[in-house]
Amino acid sequence: MRLLHSLNQKYRFCSFCERGMMDTVYISHGSPMMAIDESIPARKFLKTWQQIFKERPKAILIISGHWDTKEPTVNVVNRNETIYDFYGFPKSMYKLKYTPPGAPLLAKRVKELLLENGFKRVHEDKTRGVDHGAWVPLMLMYPEADIPVCQLSVQTDRDGTYHYNLGKALAPLREEGILIMGSGATTHNLGTMQPSGSPVPSWALQFDTWLKNALLEGRYEDVNHYDSRAPYGKMAHPWPDHFYPLHVAMGAAGENAKAKLVHHSWDHGTLSYASYQFTAPK
Repeated sequence: MRLLHSLNQKYRFCSFCERGMMDTVYISHGSPMMAIDESIPARKFLKTWQQIFKERPKAILIISGHWDTKEPTVNVVNRNETIYDFYGFPKSMYKLKYTPPGAPLLAKRVKELLLENGFKRVHEDKTRGVDHGAWVPLMLMYPEADIPVCQLSVQTDRDGTYHYNLGKALAPLREEGILIMGSGATTHNLGTMQPSGSPVPSWALQFDTWLKNALLEGRYEDVNHYDSRAPYGKMAHPWPDHFYPLHVAMGAAGENAKAKLVHHSWDHGTLSYASYQFTAPK
């Protein structure tokens, strides 16, 4: 076992060499239309990503609200195919391709870290590519599609604290040049969406403001229990799939991390594109 562990250590750091400590991020990816709609402000923000975040990651671990499994699962592939997990959009959307390299070594590392930290089972999916919660923002952030990408699923039958702890288990990846990126939506109640340009209703504004203040003040425990502590928590997220990626990014940065609001805009009245960066103390 010691020999195996030694070989794992050597293999790991040959593959993901140590470098500067990476921040973690949470991106509100909003509508799939962001891939082609120039009028969405968040699209302009993501297209300037490499000008703002200059350190190029060795690989990207993305936690998308569009992959929900009973237990944690990573995709272990050599090349990510584009998943069109949406319906009724313009035909041009289904012609877009984003096929970055897979990151099978990172996937194995993620599995290792989760098992070491008390997650009893972690599964491998050897066929799944990247869903639109991953490829829509990534094709704007890294259009060259030359950075290896691994996806990790959420478990919507668990709570915010579970996903925060999942993120904590992944924290060592930040020292290995891995960008840990949550992708969801700060508010995600699709049944309340209005035409573009509609005013923001009070409930959405109150939740969005509460979240911003809680994150900037470091009240991460409140965010873990948002469903009981935030105004209109259940209204903002009738189902938590698009919110739990935030908890993973938050947990991976650590309890003393500083949050920064890096983008904020609204669309369709109730859809907040607030996005956050988490920086651990040096």
